[in-house]
Amino acid sequence: MLTISFSRASTTADTNLIKSHLTILTKTNQFRTFDHIDQLNKTADYIKSVFSKYADSVSIQEYQTDGRTYKNVICSFGTVNPKRIIVGAHYDVCGKQEGADDNATGITGLLELARLLQGKKLNYRIDLVAYSLEEPPYFRTKHMGSYVHAKSLSKGKIDVYGMISLEMIGYFKDEPKTQHYPLGFFSWFYGNKGNYITLVKKWGAGRFARRFIKDFISSGAVLTKKFTGPRIVPGLDWSDHLNYWKFHFSALMITDTSFYRNRNYHHDTDKMETIDINRMAKVIDGVLGALDAL
Repeated sequence: MLTISFSRASTTADTNLIKSHLTILTKTNQFRTFDHIDQLNKTADYIKSVFSKYADSVSIQEYQTDGRTYKNVICSFGTVNPKRIIVGAHYDVCGKQEGADDNATGITGLLELARLLQGKKLNYRIDLVAYSLEEPPYFRTKHMGSYVHAKSLSKGKIDVYGMISLEMIGYFKDEPKTQHYPLGFFSWFYGNKGNYITLVKKWGAGRFARRFIKDFISSGAVLTKKFTGPRIVPGLDWSDHLNYWKFHFSALMITDTSFYRNRNYHHDTDKMETIDINRMAKVIDGVLGALDAL
């Protein structure tokens, strides 16, 4: 069992901590699939234990699906502020794989953000939410953890400024022809190297999404490109942000573009050894910088 020393002094993402979190999340006895409840619970316990070191409050949102109990893990900062921002990522995987990029990178992003947000003076309440059941067979159903969470916010009439989905933030390639697109001509505008992070939103995604993207790019933390388009573009809504759109919250996705770049997507080759930890750390720094600027 790895032992992590939790630093509190740093104001930027710590690559040693990132590596440690990724190891603990991916090198498990069982896969983090919907039918391995014990492993999902162990993962949720680990996320909660890290959140508890830093957050103002930590809670578990349990829900029932097909006779099983699943958990969202939530921690909060700046709880005196009425308006809130959600930053979310899912901790389950699709099939028999470690799921390093998809989506241990997103969860690790939440864990590092928790450390970096501790003690900050915030203009908004920030909730970091680790979801279960983003992957098949529950994708696009009301059993997704993010659907359960978004619905609870809507039902409770919570004042939500916006939502950010961290969906695969650790795979980068500098070689030509390593980046692909749903339409070939996109390469004219975005290039054919998989060396950037993408901020993705739909047309009419709302004020929060627009402002966050502007502030993230202004932070200069990492090479960034933005994409705005209709939901019919394949992949545009393939993560937890789609459920916040359903409840009319302003939301966006931060991604390395998933299967358009990472050929390990949903395969057993999606291992932490393929992750670019240094650039992943810069993505986390960009999120923190944008949240600071809001």
